[in-house]
Amino acid sequence: MSLASYASDPASGRGRRYVEPAAPTRDDYQRDRDRIVHSTAFRRLVYKTQVFLNHEGDLFRTRLTHSLEVAQLARSIARALQLNEDLTEAIALAHDLGHTPFGHAGQDELNGCLRRIDPQGSGFEHNLQSLRVVDRLEQRYASFEGLNLSFETREGILKHCSRRNAQALELHEPGGVGRRFLDGTQPSLEAQLCNLADEIAYNAHDVDDGVRSGLIGFEQLREVPLVATHMDAAQREHSGLEGRRLLFETLRRVLSAQVYDVIDATRSALRQHRIEQVSDVRKSPLLVQFTPAMRDESLALKRFLFARLYRHPQVESTTHRARRVVRELFEAYVTGAAELPSSAAESATPFRAVTDYVAGMTDRFAISEHQRITGRTVFEHHGRVSGG
Repeated sequence: MSLASYASDPASGRGRRYVEPAAPTRDDYQRDRDRIVHSTAFRRLVYKTQVFLNHEGDLFRTRLTHSLEVAQLARSIARALQLNEDLTEAIALAHDLGHTPFGHAGQDELNGCLRRIDPQGSGFEHNLQSLRVVDRLEQRYASFEGLNLSFETREGILKHCSRRNAQALELHEPGGVGRRFLDGTQPSLEAQLCNLADEIAYNAHDVDDGVRSGLIGFEQLREVPLVATHMDAAQREHSGLEGRRLLFETLRRVLSAQVYDVIDATRSALRQHRIEQVSDVRKSPLLVQFTPAMRDESLALKRFLFARLYRHPQVESTTHRARRVVRELFEAYVTGAAELPSSAAESATPFRAVTDYVAGMTDRFAISEHQRITGRTVFEHHGRVSGG
């Protein structure tokens, strides 16, 4: 498939931080994707949480399955828009490499730990940690630290960044991946697409996981216009459809509606802003988008999930215990009550070393390490193993 004139082209990309000979059979973005898939951080995602912790059941989403779903959705949209599918896939697969154990609970607690130690510091941002993983923490090559990914992949991984952290990045890499957060320009269309595909994917699979857990019921889902519309349509077309098949058919239609909406809305935005090349993309407003009506429906679904799932007492109880594990692990390593492995202690500062080590843990390793250090059991294993 030929690329659109405004798609990212590896032949005209900004290259890598460390110059390498070209690969004989792959372009830069294909090479990036392969390096990400073979990285240690990517394998760890299989035991890192989305909403339900790793020990709560073997069919709930993990960071790995989430990343695969984001990549599938993003590639489908990229193909329709004639964007670079390989770059899109690389960004999607790498976007959560810096996430802590226990999902957002772990991230929030690690940020709190750092801010209590250094109130004027920059805290913890998982997007910045993802960049740190691919730039420094992966140790797979003799000639350089990290994975030495292309600029465009690194730029897409860093989808959010505080101004303070962007300034720090700019000092070490003038005109690099932090620059756009200082001058108000936009990343590539592929990066914009991955950001929106991430939102589409987690909204849909959190509905699925919420129903599977028993915390969300079918009647509650009818409170959400986007879901109710497609659930009603599915039942009109398939008399007697119910249970898991009704849920899957509904979510399939919800995903399709959002994908087609993004394609149409983005095409309209590209025409409106007369986008002809990558430089036009960077000077324009965000171009990969929903229509206003679908944006409203997506926000309504997100508000529903916050109220009915993320703030559910059972989830909040688990969140509280997860934050305790992260906090007590961090404190144990910082105070010296527990010793970091020698490989983890090589970071520039003790706090940085502890942060990198804790952020890199999987759910189950964090739980077992916490139990080893403290002698206390915070989580009892009650996973439900099933094939349904």
